Amino acid sequence: MAPDRNTIEAFVKLGKYLTDFCDKCYSNVLEVDQNLKEVVARAGHHNGWFTEDNILFSLRQWGELLTTENLNNWLSGYTFLEKGEAKTVGIVMAGNIPLVGFHDFLCVLLSGNKVLVKLSSNDKVLLPYLCSYLIQQEPSLADKIEFVDGKLENFDAVIATGSNNTSRYFEYYFGKKPNIIRKNRSSVAVLTGNESEEELKALGEDIFRYYGLGCRNVSKIYVPKDYDFDGLFNALFHYKDIINQHKYANNYDYNKAVYLMSEFKILDNGFLILKEDESLTSPISALFYSYYDDESTLRKKLQEMEEQIQCVVSSDAKENEVNFGDTQKPSLNDYADGIDTMEFLLKL
Repeated sequence: MAPDRNTIEAFVKLGKYLTDFCDKCYSNVLEVDQNLKEVVARAGHHNGWFTEDNILFSLRQWGELLTTENLNNWLSGYTFLEKGEAKTVGIVMAGNIPLVGFHDFLCVLLSGNKVLVKLSSNDKVLLPYLCSYLIQQEPSLADKIEFVDGKLENFDAVIATGSNNTSRYFEYYFGKKPNIIRKNRSSVAVLTGNESEEELKALGEDIFRYYGLGCRNVSKIYVPKDYDFDGLFNALFHYKDIINQHKYANNYDYNKAVYLMSEFKILDNGFLILKEDESLTSPISALFYSYYDDESTLRKKLQEMEEQIQCVVSSDAKENEVNFGDTQKPSLNDYADGIDTMEFLLKL
């Protein structure tokens, strides 16, 4: 059984709608869709981290992915067997960045199943509006999409995204049903010291996009011994205005004070704190770094930690690695935690 063409077409229309909207917003065209403009503003009021720029970035990424060609190429890699009644798949969504659960939502509907969505309290505005647009394009989707406020019930399988702490709770509640339960992950970059200014500037996108709140954001860099941080700081100066966002600035002031009081050795440029630390996950406004002696030994170490790492960024991106500036531009077959969501759904 092939995926439903009408559902695919509805997502393609949504993609064009989002692309057109973002094009007009970036061009300051007056006749922009007022309904979506109001939704973007409301999402920003609801969550101070969801600035207009970051929401538009997310909408544009989805607009560019949701084309007939992209969807057909992605889905052609799967075998859609004749199946009985559609299953109901519960999705517990995270809310750290705008529309972070949209890929799971897309997979459930294109696999021919029904979706039961429990939104994060931090991201309650965008997806319901996009769903209303989808249903306008394809009314049959109204029977396949349901949002739930309270406890998730009456589902056949579940996809839940949260922290290492909430994953234990998810295991307890959802463990008896087919499930994908995602935990904390971080992204890292491997620097050699030979990167161009443009590459380091692109790395800034990986660090600062969404204020570093996503699992695909680089929160840790590995640098060779005697690495000169001046070139990195000069390239990152392009992002200095991030400190004007008050929530980010509060985190910067707090973390800097804590590090100074603890007498940690830090490097600081007025909007980003660099601290030598073995941990993979740095707080907002800080970037951890570690030195390495041998790159091949480091790569082996990173492979051993693959269950904690979402992306590895480098200038000569090897297999399963990402180029500078591309962490927040995953393709349709880039699955969180390396688990093929579509394959999981097709086997239900």
